[in-house]
Amino acid sequence: MFVVLSGFSGLKDFSLSFTNEFDPDLKIMPAQGKVIQFTQNERAEIEKIEGIAAFTQTIEERVFLDYKSKNHTAYLKGVDANYQLVNNVDSSMVYGTWLAQSEYQVVIGNGISRLLSISPFDYNNLLNIMVPRPGKGQIKLTNINSAFSRESVVVTGIYSINEELDNKFVFSNLMFARKLLDMKENEISSVEFKTNPEADIEAISNQIKEVFGDKVVIKNRAQLNETLYKMLNTENLAVYLIFTLVLIIALFNVVGSIIMVILDKRENIKTLYNIGATPNSIKNIFFLQGTLMTVIGGVLGLIFGIILVYLQLEFNFVMITPSLPYPVSIKAINILIVAVTIGVLGISASYIAATRSKKALGV
Repeated sequence: MFVVLSGFSGLKDFSLSFTNEFDPDLKIMPAQGKVIQFTQNERAEIEKIEGIAAFTQTIEERVFLDYKSKNHTAYLKGVDANYQLVNNVDSSMVYGTWLAQSEYQVVIGNGISRLLSISPFDYNNLLNIMVPRPGKGQIKLTNINSAFSRESVVVTGIYSINEELDNKFVFSNLMFARKLLDMKENEISSVEFKTNPEADIEAISNQIKEVFGDKVVIKNRAQLNETLYKMLNTENLAVYLIFTLVLIIALFNVVGSIIMVILDKRENIKTLYNIGATPNSIKNIFFLQGTLMTVIGGVLGLIFGIILVYLQLEFNFVMITPSLPYPVSIKAINILIVAVTIGVLGISASYIAATRSKKALGV
């Protein structure tokens, strides 16, 4: 049980490591529509909040990519100069350089690069980014240029986080995104925050809420990846319940062994009873025997399990790929869960088996 729970903890940490590189500690988004009005007064109030290490403005919109007659739908994410202070996306760069705020350039995912066959710094073949022009009602279109806003940019870098994100996002500077989407100077899609490690996330969220009021929704990293967290927690719970059932079946051996001892020592039990031992004291003898069997067995099993997981961490005996070891993690909560589960089930099984000693006395 401990080895399997450690394996799932390692997989959970491995899965969440990708979101930790991309998702901020806190993010505010418009409660209605796609745009937030971020004024200078609000910026000044945000800068006064203790616990915020950095924040960045972003603009995000679905766009259409065109490159050498190859097409792909992605999301354009315009970011300002502070974006690298909030997210570790620069550590995911596999080729090229990050954005320069004064130029028309983008950084694309490794998946988009493969789909469109784009090479960085190809100034002879620019990437075309198109987005539908904003408008109301029905508009008569004579050609595609009247339907889309279009800009051509050079690709200066390629990042790689995971397959989903690599196929989804194209990063540009905030100025370019604002011009392409025809947005005003103080209009943005979201504000992302990096907090200090010791900061109270809940308190910071409440202070941000006071600044923006009801016009925004605030989400932490877990809420931004709610589906992923639910899936991982559900899988962990299912595995725990399955191995608890296996443990219950295994504990029948404890019950059976105690009952066999009681049957084998029936004459000795009667002798103890005749010299003054009470039925409860005799029951406690077998109860103690069963408890020691489960506790000592559980402790030895935990020790061997911890050693096995530690060896995997140090020497990578089990590999997923030639370069990727199976992720495991030693956590105190898993040790506690296993110890409590074995203790409760083992003591319960020992108590049930020990009550058979009274039947051996005929009481």
